[in-house]
Amino acid sequence: MTGMTSTARPFLNRRLTEFGTTIFAEMSALAVATGAINLGQGFPDTDGPEEVREAAVRALRDGRGNQYPPGPGVPELRTAIVEHQRRRYGLTFDPDTEVLVTAGATEAVAASLLALLEPGDEVIALEPYYDSYAACIAMAGGTRVPVTLRPDPEHARFRLDLDELRAALTDRTRLLLINTPHNPTGTVLTRAELTAIAELAVERDLLVVTDEVYEHLVFDDAEHVPLATLPGMRERTVTISSAGKTFSFTGWKVGWLTAAPALVTAVRSAKQYLTYVASGPFQYAVAEALSLPDAYFDGFRADMRAKRDLLSAGLTAAGFAVYRPAGTYFVTTDIRPLGETDGFAFCRALPERAGVVAIPNAVFYDHRDQGAPFVRFAFCKQSQILDEAVKRLRAM
Repeated sequence: MTGMTSTARPFLNRRLTEFGTTIFAEMSALAVATGAINLGQGFPDTDGPEEVREAAVRALRDGRGNQYPPGPGVPELRTAIVEHQRRRYGLTFDPDTEVLVTAGATEAVAASLLALLEPGDEVIALEPYYDSYAACIAMAGGTRVPVTLRPDPEHARFRLDLDELRAALTDRTRLLLINTPHNPTGTVLTRAELTAIAELAVERDLLVVTDEVYEHLVFDDAEHVPLATLPGMRERTVTISSAGKTFSFTGWKVGWLTAAPALVTAVRSAKQYLTYVASGPFQYAVAEALSLPDAYFDGFRADMRAKRDLLSAGLTAAGFAVYRPAGTYFVTTDIRPLGETDGFAFCRALPERAGVVAIPNAVFYDHRDQGAPFVRFAFCKQSQILDEAVKRLRAM
């Protein structure tokens, strides 16, 4: 008998059966098919600093990183990460034992969860959450426990209910998965909220993985506070960030994590069997990027703030209820003032109706009904593109 034998068992393991094609792939395909402006997926439509791009070219030409880089990452990048954490936040790390370079922040999250969880361990994640979190928890055999950020229309933000967070803790809780600045809501957790999270982690002896990839995109009077800076958290926190969001080179896939030596060793044990290593020449370029003067970071933030204001004003004028983000480069909107209630149906119809693509927030929820009326737009695009998108939405 030739060919594949028949079997009643599905090919995809049961932990991943709930995860199909991502909403980003679906909506990006719609954008291509309809010629719509894609404000769905969060990637810039212009490259980052020319000097950083040239640093990558120079590394390629000089033969640096064209073969496998060191497992923990090239020394130049690990040193630059340590200096960045010290200069920005007063955190000190050993570049040899407390830093790990990864293939983007997504791999850092995956490797952390694979390394730190036993089957059946519970992981609390703030809902709505980036879709890879749920898949990574499932692959690690963990149980996800969502704690929902609640919309506060009066202040146009989403809030964490600390009583709800405490109530979600059980004897099986192993880890808190925290994202601030938060995708997709644009919320930046306050120092008071983070202090309460830290106190719970210490009290219950929990590990914390924090996704801080939007650390340089905080606006107005919002403040990014790394959880590792708070009392009792340095030794129990894995802090994750990346170059993609800060320097607009998302395709390079250069991420990193910092943590105490025992945690880094554990995560590296998992990471080495995922990509092993990645992005060799780009690591040297990112090392130079992290050393850019403050003027770069200030200018980058100011540019994104202006684009946030442009899109937020346009969406408000088009009839959406807008949750003005304090961080990230996403705007969450409520479609109910438009007479709509189903974000999935709205987003699937929007490319034909208005020539614009957005993402339904419900895909980021376990409790789909909580996210049903919310839709996310990305503003990390050229201003003229945002202007045209707003024009189309207002004419809808």
